[in-house]
Amino acid sequence: MNISKRFFITIVIVSLLVGAASTAVTLEMLEEDQVVQQDQDDQQNGSEQEENDQDESNQSEESNSDLDVLSYAMNLIESDFVSEVSREELIEGALEGVVNKLDDPYSEYMDAEAMGEFQSQIESTFEGIGAEVTKRDDYITVIAPIKDTPAENAGIRPNDRIIEVDGESLEGYTVYEAVTLIRGEKGTDVTLTIDRPGEDEPFEVVITRDTIPVTTVYSSVEEHDGNNVGVLEIRSFSEKTHEEFAEELEKLENEENIDGLVIDVRGNPGGLLESVRTILGHFLNEDDPFLQVSSKDQDQSPYYLQQSGDKDYPISVLINEGSASASEIMAAAMKENGGYDVVGQTSFGKGTVQQTVEVGDGLLKMTVMNWLSPEGNQINEVGIEPTAKVEQPEYYYVSLIQTDEPLAYDMNSQEVNKMQVMLDGLGYEPGRTDGYFDRKTESALESFQQDNGLDVTGTLNEQTEDEIEQQILDLVQDPDSDRQLQRAVELLFE
Repeated sequence: MNISKRFFITIVIVSLLVGAASTAVTLEMLEEDQVVQQDQDDQQNGSEQEENDQDESNQSEESNSDLDVLSYAMNLIESDFVSEVSREELIEGALEGVVNKLDDPYSEYMDAEAMGEFQSQIESTFEGIGAEVTKRDDYITVIAPIKDTPAENAGIRPNDRIIEVDGESLEGYTVYEAVTLIRGEKGTDVTLTIDRPGEDEPFEVVITRDTIPVTTVYSSVEEHDGNNVGVLEIRSFSEKTHEEFAEELEKLENEENIDGLVIDVRGNPGGLLESVRTILGHFLNEDDPFLQVSSKDQDQSPYYLQQSGDKDYPISVLINEGSASASEIMAAAMKENGGYDVVGQTSFGKGTVQQTVEVGDGLLKMTVMNWLSPEGNQINEVGIEPTAKVEQPEYYYVSLIQTDEPLAYDMNSQEVNKMQVMLDGLGYEPGRTDGYFDRKTESALESFQQDNGLDVTGTLNEQTEDEIEQQILDLVQDPDSDRQLQRAVELLFE
């Protein structure tokens, strides 16, 4: 039969803001009077009920037998193991082992200490490097660096694997254990060893921790063929994001009289689902589901907006490989329900739902659902495909040069490769970007030094390095050099 119930579930993004006190963002979904289908028919006959009772009895006996085996093993260890070990340690070890057996990077048991860190992360203090991480294929993996943070400024990219922190290997570490190593006080340095897809060798990046900005929505206006285009950049979906979004949108509409809108969720690792749902209510019909969820014992169930909205101007959405979870929910809904263009690169692909439950003094976080697009398309490990795929220039992704000695002719290294990519991006044609410092690279570097009033040496010293990196950072922050943004603007009027 159909039953009505109040359904509350916390969807935990398995990504942490790496900081002095890390920040984990949760997605909260609160649905009132949701109709769900009860698994059993309430018209069961007597024989079926007896069979069920017998099954439950058998399951109970098997469960007791399993627990007896576990208890026997723990008793043996306590009495005969060569070193002292407490019952509490054994229980925690057993719980960790059970969860690890799930082979799910998003499910985890946290002891009392880790649970305290997790709760402080939800309370959100904002000091750190500004990168969201998860665990993928047994590696601590960057979902996205947050814009204008030390991680982004150091050149950290989505899908970078962090394999060491200050020389300590992260092999076998949970996300929370890795975060404990990475975080620290503002002004202190941390050295990350990065394994980047496409690079031959891992490399080190030194990052100085800082305060992470708490504002989540930024607005600007672009001009295109006489049209005013509003750009709303959402950096994460926090408790106040939908309010910030509504305020900035109203300014763009009433003060700037925009003719089109670009919503930018690139590098946005997710956040509160309620925030996403409220924002989508400005643009989509409440009669259409904005996502679907499925679980082991339940078919796909649609979820709806709480309000409808419609705009008389064109809209496009920007995503990239750092757009995850709640960002993907937004992009998928705008694409499939609204028919809006989605521009950029395939998103991260985080489409599972975790529920947290206190177990003794610890916390069990377990995957309980998958979320899918409004049309029922799989998102986890797949991502959202853009309607218009646009790659950024290579210099957008280059990390800062890190060398203790000048770079000069005939050297061959990753740092030379970075310099070549930067020179090429600035229009100084080094002729190659493979890391070998040849005569043409030397000539390009000399031209850069001469144009910028530096000593013309043909070698990369500290002063030249600082100037090249600053010009690249300025170029990356210039909207005119943002190929994805420019394409998203163009599509509004095609």
